[in-house]
Amino acid sequence: MCTECGCGLPGDRPPGISGGHTHDHSHPHNHDHEHEGGLSHSHPHTHPHSHGHAHDHPHDHDHPHDHQHDDPGRQESRRTIDVRTAILAKNDRIAERNRGFFQGRGLLAINVASSPGSGKTTFLRETIRTLSPAMKAGVIVGDLATDNDALKLREAGAPVVQVTTGTVCHLEAEMISKALAAMPLGDLRLIIIENVGNLVCPASYDLGENLRVVLLSVTEGEDKPLKYPPMFQSANVVIVSKIDLAGPCSFDRDKALANIRRMSPGAVIFETSAKTGHGMDKWCEFLESQARNITTA
Repeated sequence: MCTECGCGLPGDRPPGISGGHTHDHSHPHNHDHEHEGGLSHSHPHTHPHSHGHAHDHPHDHDHPHDHQHDDPGRQESRRTIDVRTAILAKNDRIAERNRGFFQGRGLLAINVASSPGSGKTTFLRETIRTLSPAMKAGVIVGDLATDNDALKLREAGAPVVQVTTGTVCHLEAEMISKALAAMPLGDLRLIIIENVGNLVCPASYDLGENLRVVLLSVTEGEDKPLKYPPMFQSANVVIVSKIDLAGPCSFDRDKALANIRRMSPGAVIFETSAKTGHGMDKWCEFLESQARNITTA
């Protein structure tokens, strides 16, 4: 479940994950409810069921209710905060386990995020092709639907595990843990996590990665870092992609770089073109140096 937009609410299930049917019906409960002051009454209400629906049926029993009628708005607000905290706490625990797994196997893990259309999949395909043979990469691909990106990345010779998220607009640490169990790790040195195309929700979710990489394509405009500050503030690396289109797009390079540095002053910046190969060697050399640091840690 997402803490930002509510995707993945109960009842939302990714394709391929089995579960109960989801429909609602109701049935009356004719039983006494004990309220404050010892008063009791009978009224219909619904119960949640494992099969994802509610219905009315009669039964007789007494049980206490604590109705908070005085300030429902405040009560709802408190519940929302509790849910957000629980979601991120669980994710962070699993992310730490993922991080330990990567460290134990000497793997460099990068979490690559961008908005749709930034050229992320093409950039990653060319990254895999440019890396030295000793820097073998495996890829975990997150998409709401289809395995199109996974198929493109397999063309580069990398093992790929597809995570189809259904209604969820980001990857979570538990998804990565399960995907790793299906990954033929072998002699891999690099795990590339291609996150769902979205610059909002993925910013909140640590996956256990060593580096968070954010792409900004020249076709998106110079002000993207200012519009999505949490994502860029969390970035260790920012890739300015499709640099070969800077001229036709009237891309203001100096302004874009200034905005990136304003939001993420510590990030390493690469200007690349997967189409022409511009900047790809430097980017891959950086990855290989980061992987060496893990080996000697």
